[in-house]
Amino acid sequence: MPETTPPSLRRATLPVEGLPPGWALRVPDERDVHRLAWLRCAVTDRSVPGATPDVRTVLLEITGVASWTRRQAVVVDPVGMVRGWSAVHDRAAGRVLAHVTVEPDLDEQLGAGTEDAVARALLGWVEDAARAVAHLRRLGSTQIDTGSYAGDERQAGWLRGAGFRPTRTWLQMSRPVDPEGDHPATLPAPREGVRVRRVRLHTNGLPLAEDIQIIHEMLEESFADHFNSYRESFPEFVQRLQEDPGHRWDSWWLAEVRGGAGEAAGDDAGGGGWLAGGALVGTVLAPDRDGVLGSYVDYIGVHRRARGRGVAKALLHTAIGDAALQDRNRVGLEVDDDSPTGADALYRSLGWETAYRTCSWHRDVEV
Repeated sequence: MPETTPPSLRRATLPVEGLPPGWALRVPDERDVHRLAWLRCAVTDRSVPGATPDVRTVLLEITGVASWTRRQAVVVDPVGMVRGWSAVHDRAAGRVLAHVTVEPDLDEQLGAGTEDAVARALLGWVEDAARAVAHLRRLGSTQIDTGSYAGDERQAGWLRGAGFRPTRTWLQMSRPVDPEGDHPATLPAPREGVRVRRVRLHTNGLPLAEDIQIIHEMLEESFADHFNSYRESFPEFVQRLQEDPGHRWDSWWLAEVRGGAGEAAGDDAGGGGWLAGGALVGTVLAPDRDGVLGSYVDYIGVHRRARGRGVAKALLHTAIGDAALQDRNRVGLEVDDDSPTGADALYRSLGWETAYRTCSWHRDVEV
């Protein structure tokens, strides 16, 4: 029977050694979005009960601006059903982020060893894609950074088998928002000599270049001595953060402190002796099961010259107060469980609690 599908709608598949007969790899497109959102949610729900499918985020990754910095592949069975999904995100020079998502309970449905076969195929593809990204950047090697939920031995076993090593544990923390108690008028004011302001915006809603350049500088210098720190260029930084479906320019905040004599004139961010001292980049969390949005602290950093002056608390109180004004019900963030700064103690003192833990796994590959 002749092929009747229009060429633009045909989806090429590539048989992969090790997969069951008739199974193959292909590139996902918009027709896969709902299936992939369900797949991600099904895996997440095993470790974080209450997860909801996030179709908007997946659509952005598959067909939106976030797809431009990602290479992606799905594993399909003989009838074309997507059973696994993987992506390699070109985050910065020498760093790629990867995920490997395999449908739960495949072994029960289709026989023992099916999940392992799908995982091996996707992890092999990840290695090849990471090398291709590094080659395009004219690099000799790159680090692949991927993750698992703490306690997920299925995922951990696959990563160990593919040569990844566990490197860090992260606390995924959340704090409820009280519309009255967390209103900006009731929260503590910044200390004397500290102020927080929102990034300045043009009338078209886009930020002033000076402000976002200063925020990039603050975060780069604040995290210079943190685990696995690396230099991310300004274009990489703004492109990546705009890929987040929860990105809002009005969720970017800059902290300033009164400086002393001898500071470089170029550091004067606000005039009148005010110097950039820290920054917070926030995003909007997708609706929970009750349909309510949340806020998320993507990054918070305090410059060395401003530490010990309550800048982090001032930034966090600002994010909490803004969430209350926006009728959001929670503020989430991630913190290194092994951080020498003891940041998790600060977050707990302000009402955050650990919801679950995740683990980072790294592997270095040569091109």
